[in-house]
Amino acid sequence: MDEVRATSAWVAARSSHVTIDHSGIEKVVETVKTSIPKVEWDFEGIHYFDDGPLTVQYLFVLDTLNFCFWPDKDLNYDDLASGLKEALQNDKSVFDADRLQKYTGPELRKLLKWPRPLPLEDERVRLLREVGLELEKNFEGKASNLVDSCGKSAEKLVTLVTRHFPGFRDHSVYKGHQVFLYKRAQIFAADLWGAFKGKGYGEFNDIGEITIFADYIVPAVLRQLGVLKYSAALAATIEANVEIGSGSEEEVELRACSVCAVEKMRELIQKKSGKQLRTSGSNKESITLETGVECGIRYLAMVCWCPVPISPASSDPLHILLRGIKSLVVL
Repeated sequence: MDEVRATSAWVAARSSHVTIDHSGIEKVVETVKTSIPKVEWDFEGIHYFDDGPLTVQYLFVLDTLNFCFWPDKDLNYDDLASGLKEALQNDKSVFDADRLQKYTGPELRKLLKWPRPLPLEDERVRLLREVGLELEKNFEGKASNLVDSCGKSAEKLVTLVTRHFPGFRDHSVYKGHQVFLYKRAQIFAADLWGAFKGKGYGEFNDIGEITIFADYIVPAVLRQLGVLKYSAALAATIEANVEIGSGSEEEVELRACSVCAVEKMRELIQKKSGKQLRTSGSNKESITLETGVECGIRYLAMVCWCPVPISPASSDPLHILLRGIKSLVVL
């Protein structure tokens, strides 16, 4: 994902609302050193897994819908993952391509057993229909065929997903420059790798090319760790729980600077440890920076691109970062 790294670095070099504090990176790296906890992909037990094509279909639907849980404070990723899991356990055809094209908002709510309209419900339904239509048109209705066509390349899978499914084209224009982030497309590749433990549908020869996911949680944690610094205006916006608009300079800077900061952390740990460090790498001799599904720290910032401050009472934010976003893992 060279374009993600390069364009994120371009933003970080010109950012006016978010800056990377290199002394903060040094402190985090010194704390981490080689004591990096191993985190299993589904340690919460909220995901469907049957070691076959149905799991791939489930993960693709999950990652299609994995965005914006704000402003419903009771809704989070766990509800989505476990709700879809239960729906599939009850009906193995629930994510068939033809059915995905027909879902309505109320039907999606019923599927998830959610009592009220979902955030951006119409957009979620539109994306499900888009996915169902394109899977049926080009991949015989199966996400597993999409994965098979990537030739065990995570980078090619991301390219295929963003080429065929417009809803996964996560990029913005920042100061006249196009910036690529590809959060959910990369999550899909990493979810496959994590779920299948690097085998079968999760075997990718270049999994190390995946970057950390530029979501709304990572910046909040990096800020508390002292890695990211916000301008007074941005900090005030966040403290006031004011939504940060999608595609705004602030939003792009938050996301791009997070990618860039974690890349710098990876490079520094590699330098200090003398071991190769990759983002989601599969080399068992390496310390690995895994970018699996967002998990344990969701409850700290349950908003969609309205990052909120993490409570000072939260215990050990570094451990939360490492465990919650599956950031650093020794294989």
